[in-house]
Amino acid sequence: MKEPKRLFDCLAINLEKNPIPDMVVGKESGSWKKYSTEESYAIVNDLSAGLLRLGIGCGDMTAEGRDKVAIIANNRPEWVFLDLAVQQIGAILVPIYPTINIHELEFVMNDAAVKLAFVSNEDLFIKISSLQSKVTSLKDIYTFNHVANAKYWKEVTAMSTPEGIASAKKIAEQIQYEDLATIIYTSGTTGKPKGVMLSHKNIVSNVMASMSCFPPGTKALSFLPMNHIFERMVTYLYLFKGISIYYAESMETIPENLKEAKPHMFTTVPRLLEKVYEKIMQKGSELSGLKKKLFYWAHGLAEKFEINKPQSLWYKMQLALARKLIFSKWKEGLGSEVNAIISGGAACQVRLIRIFTAAGIVIMEGYGLTETSPVISVNRYQEENRKFGTVGPLIDGVEVRIAEDGEILCKGPNIMMGYYKRPDLTAEVMHDGWYSTGDIGMIVENKFLKITDRKKELFKTSGGKYVAPLAIENKLKESPFIEQVMLIGADRKFVSAVIVPSFPNLINWAGKNGLPDMKNEELIKNEKVVAMLKQVVEIYNKDFNHVEQIKKFELLPDEWSVDTGELTPKLSLKRKVVMEKYKDVIDGMYH
Repeated sequence: MKEPKRLFDCLAINLEKNPIPDMVVGKESGSWKKYSTEESYAIVNDLSAGLLRLGIGCGDMTAEGRDKVAIIANNRPEWVFLDLAVQQIGAILVPIYPTINIHELEFVMNDAAVKLAFVSNEDLFIKISSLQSKVTSLKDIYTFNHVANAKYWKEVTAMSTPEGIASAKKIAEQIQYEDLATIIYTSGTTGKPKGVMLSHKNIVSNVMASMSCFPPGTKALSFLPMNHIFERMVTYLYLFKGISIYYAESMETIPENLKEAKPHMFTTVPRLLEKVYEKIMQKGSELSGLKKKLFYWAHGLAEKFEINKPQSLWYKMQLALARKLIFSKWKEGLGSEVNAIISGGAACQVRLIRIFTAAGIVIMEGYGLTETSPVISVNRYQEENRKFGTVGPLIDGVEVRIAEDGEILCKGPNIMMGYYKRPDLTAEVMHDGWYSTGDIGMIVENKFLKITDRKKELFKTSGGKYVAPLAIENKLKESPFIEQVMLIGADRKFVSAVIVPSFPNLINWAGKNGLPDMKNEELIKNEKVVAMLKQVVEIYNKDFNHVEQIKKFELLPDEWSVDTGELTPKLSLKRKVVMEKYKDVIDGMYH
C-alpha cells in the first residue's frame, strides 16, 4: 500500500480498492446495523459539510486557532464518522472518557476551548449540559441516541449541500502529513489531565509500521474505549486494511457479542483477559468425574507450554488432543474464530499468555503510551517474533535506548508534537528528540523489549534498598485468591501489602471449609481465611529476594474501580489514592 499521508485517507483508499458491505457495524434497536464503505464515505462527507455550516473549521491552522469538537461516547459507528469528518475540515477532535469526573471534564472542556460536543446518551447529555455556564466556548451539544430536548446528530448531516461538500474537500486537500490530527487528554495517575497533541504523521506512521504485525482475518470486535489511543490507532489500522469493525454494545455484552460477530481478532487490557480466565476456571471447578480430570489435565499441559523451544513429540500429541477436547470450548466462548488477542495498556501475567497461547489463542502483548501514538513494540503473530515475558520486538522506524538508570527512551515519527499549551511539561519529557517514557526496561536477546517497572513506582525502603512493585504484584495476582494488590514500603522498614481477595473464589473456598454465608467484611477478618492467605503470600515470597518479601498484609472488603476512584479509566492503579484512602490500615501495619 502506498503510504497514506492523512488518517481520513482510509475512506478514499478503500473506496477505490476494496469497498466492503460492513466497514463499521453497530447494534441499533437490538440488531446489527451494517454501514458499507460507500455509505460511510457519504455520511462522513455530509457531516463535514454540516460542521462547516455550523461554523466549525480550521481557523489559522495553528493548534490553538483550530476549532475543537469533543466526543464523549461509547464505541459505535458514529464515533468513526465524526472523527473522520472533523479531521477533513481541519478541526480537532478531543475524545473524552465517558467515566470522567465532572471536575476533570470541566478542566478539559475549558483547556481545549471546545465549541461543539457530541455525546452518546441522556446521562452524558445531562452531565455536559450542567457545565454549559462554566464552559463559555461551548456553543452546542448533539446526541447520537435520541434524547428529549437535545439536538440529534443527524441534524448536522441534514445541513449538507453539494457546495458544502466541495468546500470540505478543498480544505481536506490542504491538510498535511505533519499537521495536528487530535488532542488526547491523559488522565494519568497523578495531577491534572495533559493534552497530548498527535499529528497525522504520528498516527499514520504507527499504523503503517504495525500493519505487518497483525494477525490474519477480516473481522474485529471493538470494545476498549476509543478515546484511548490504543483502540483508536487500531481502528485506523482496521480501516486502512479493510477489516470490518463490529462494536460491542457494552462491557457486559462482550461474551454475547463475541458469539454473534465471530471476530478474528480484538484488543483488550489484561484485566479483561483475567476475568475471562477466571470464568473458565470457575466453570472447570464445577465439572465432575472424568470431565473435571480432563479439564485440569489440559490446563496442566498449557502451563508447561513454550514458544521457540523444542517440545517433545509426546507433549505435542497430548496438546493436540487437549486442544480438540478442551480448548476448542474456550475458543467457542470467544466466538470460535479468534486467531489472536492484542493486549496492551498494562502488564499481562505471563502465565495467562502462556495458557491462552497453548489453547491456540495467540496473545500479542505490546507496549506504548499516548505520547508515542502508541505502539513502540509488540509481540508479533509469527511465533519467532514473540517471547513470553516481553512486549516484543520494536516496530519499524521506532528507536529505543535504555538510559543509565534503566529508563526506556524512545525516538521516531510516532513521538507526539508536545503537550497542548504546556511547553514546560513537554520540555520535561523530551530531550534531543528522545521521549522519556517513565518506564524501566531492558532489551532481551538483542531483540525483545522487556518492561520491569514504572520509574515513578520504584520505591526505596528505609534501609536504602530499591523495590520494583509491579512485577511482585503481578506475580501475586496469579493466585486465584488474589484479585488486586498494592505493595507499600517507601521509606518504611519493610514491605507490606493491601490485598483485595477474589471474593467469588474465596466464598467458594469458605463454603468448603465450614464458613458458609459470610459477608466480605466478615470473611476478611476470619482467622481461617487470613491464615490461608498468609500461606498463599508465603509461597510467593519464596520467589522474591529478602528485601522484596511481604512481611505483613491487610485484606480489604471492596474491589477497586474507576467509579470508586482507585483506578484510572485505563485501569491503572492510582497508588496515591489507595495510600490516602487506606492510610489508617497501612499505618496500622507499621505500629
